[in-house]
Amino acid sequence: MEGLRVYILTEGSSSIGFGHVTRCLSLYQAFEEKDIKPKFFINGDDSVIGLVKSTDYEIIDWLKMRQEVFERIKNSDIVIIDSYLADKEFYEYLSKLVKLPVYIDDNKRIDYPKGIVINGNIHAEDLNYPKKEGIIYLLGTKYTPLRKEFWEVPEKEIRDTVQSIMITFGGDDVRNMTPKVLKFLSENYPELKKNVIIGKGFCNVNEIKTAADRNTNLIYYPDAEQMKQVMLDSDIAISAGGQTLYELARVGVPTIAVAIADNQLGNVKGWQQAGFIKYAGWGRERNIMKNIDFCLSQIINFSVRKKKSFLGRKFVNGKGAIEVVNFILNRIRTERYSQ
Repeated sequence: MEGLRVYILTEGSSSIGFGHVTRCLSLYQAFEEKDIKPKFFINGDDSVIGLVKSTDYEIIDWLKMRQEVFERIKNSDIVIIDSYLADKEFYEYLSKLVKLPVYIDDNKRIDYPKGIVINGNIHAEDLNYPKKEGIIYLLGTKYTPLRKEFWEVPEKEIRDTVQSIMITFGGDDVRNMTPKVLKFLSENYPELKKNVIIGKGFCNVNEIKTAADRNTNLIYYPDAEQMKQVMLDSDIAISAGGQTLYELARVGVPTIAVAIADNQLGNVKGWQQAGFIKYAGWGRERNIMKNIDFCLSQIINFSVRKKKSFLGRKFVNGKGAIEVVNFILNRIRTERYSQ
């Protein structure tokens, strides 16, 4: 569909993380597959540039400069917004300004106005969204948007014994979990290779280096392809409970999840119920390392890992971004023909 004006509004920085930007990037890439080039408005800082450098992006505080942004996106065909910061008033004004507003949600954050609500999380269908005229819901892992590198993934080898563990706590590790987990593994599992992901927002790199042993591999600022490769190479992952869980599920990495924010509880509980993860609890719990160790003792078993790998891939097939964009474009096409 030629000539479509598409905008994506989201937020991300070294202080709040990059999960919103990452999943919006996947939608951007799916639009590009249709020869449509959206415009990114990102409320954040320069730490996001590495993620979006190949896109048409602008770093702008679109909440403070909302009138200017509203003027620029007025009468556009599609506007996607993925935010924890925007207020209900922003959404309501936006819904009257554009032809098809699309809202990415995680936990039924607000009462959304007319448009399309997307929640690709494992627990989305349990949130009991209100049925309202003018709102369409795309719910569940069929609509999980993953970056292009995760659309096609080879089948993961499940080794007889565990040889390597991936440690990943987002782009900022705001709860300082990485050095704690790495120290515990270095002291108790020195024979295992530790693949440690270090994001651009990390302020604890020296502490991580201190906790490292000779079998530690520090991986700085990996792109999506590198993340996929580390996942394929790792037998187990210890991860925060955010969007990375969906990439781990796609690859089929048996995972121990640690919740580090309130908004991750639905994710970890949903994945625990689905059977893909072992849930170790909150990162702030006093006994978190003991819990992680207990989860490790269970997940090391070959048949347990084999089953969890299968379940992860069963729930996430990598095509969520394409499903979403196809639905949006069909909706726009239908509305054009009905006018």
